[in-house]
Amino acid sequence: MPQRIAVITTVYRYLSHAQHEADRILVGYPHRGEWHHPDMKIVSLYVDQKPENDLSAARALEFGFKVYPTIAEALRCGGDRLAVDAVMIIAEHGDYPRNEKGQILYPRYEFFRQCVEVFEKDGKAVPVFNDKHLSYSFEKAKWMVDTSKRLGFPMLAGSSLPVTWRLPDIEVPLGCEIEDALMVGEGGSDAMDFHALEALQCMVERRRTGESGVKAVQLLEADAVWKAGDDGRWSKELLTAALSRSDTPLGLTVKDGRTQDLVHNGELFKLAESPWAYFIEYADGLHATLLMLDGALRDFNFAARVKGHGLVSNQFLLTPEPNVTYSACLISKVEQMFTTGEAPYAVERTLLTSGVLESCLTSRVQGHQRLETPHLKVTYQAPRESQYCRL
Repeated sequence: MPQRIAVITTVYRYLSHAQHEADRILVGYPHRGEWHHPDMKIVSLYVDQKPENDLSAARALEFGFKVYPTIAEALRCGGDRLAVDAVMIIAEHGDYPRNEKGQILYPRYEFFRQCVEVFEKDGKAVPVFNDKHLSYSFEKAKWMVDTSKRLGFPMLAGSSLPVTWRLPDIEVPLGCEIEDALMVGEGGSDAMDFHALEALQCMVERRRTGESGVKAVQLLEADAVWKAGDDGRWSKELLTAALSRSDTPLGLTVKDGRTQDLVHNGELFKLAESPWAYFIEYADGLHATLLMLDGALRDFNFAARVKGHGLVSNQFLLTPEPNVTYSACLISKVEQMFTTGEAPYAVERTLLTSGVLESCLTSRVQGHQRLETPHLKVTYQAPRESQYCRL
């Protein structure tokens, strides 16, 4: 008997996360060189907004499930008791306001809370997957994680970057000593920076101390980013190593095909006109940096100095639209949790990343101050093997 899945989403339209992820449950996905059909069936759907290009009604008609007007009805499939085996919350995209920090107020927490109300009323809980951030608010995100533990249901969250393919295929050794780490990303805030922060986190969490949380953060912009590099706050050597993994350097490479050392030829500083630097001070003493260099490249790359291993670096591979096969990497992990009842990696990774992003954006609106973050004392252990796609 296929597992019965309820999908709770903001929008179900072309190229939305709901379309990428729910469609893979409906029609299958490529996995390890084969076409894989999950032993799962979407039986109900709740959609918060229906723009002109909405796909929910067409998908429901084609695949034989129902779109319900409330989350409770979707979880109960129109009856009076919980009637699904698992829940996917996909609250990315849609027309929602932003707060003063620039965060989009997607209702992930609100969706989750309504699911929990059904669990508590009906005396049964099922596994929950939450796409990307847990919430724009660390307080709300922590409530979500604490509630999953209180009610005893497995929970998985986050983005596709930690599980997509890596070029080259690099596994940071579990228990290693990381001396310095740097991530490079592109795109706007509250969407792409979360991807980059979570990619950074999935690498540095493997250090010998395990994850013990973040004690302080700071976000700098514009010329202050380059000055921080000149002052040694981030490593130009690591930046060069990370950029060496990029397949999409812009500028001269696009114009006439020449390869270029963006850091040392000065082109980087012209291309990335509005750089952002996220400085993260971990409780165990590790310092890590995320540089968002929109205009200089179009991919996500990592570099670190690892004791006994020297410089390690890789690209997190994001395959092109519309197929975005890296979504299949994420859905395979969702399927694994729904099938086994155990999350393949800790939801605390996404909890910490959500909190780091919120605190960095707070630093920005408070004049780019360094902020102590005692609330980000989030502890967990990385899985023995990283869960990214290898085949």
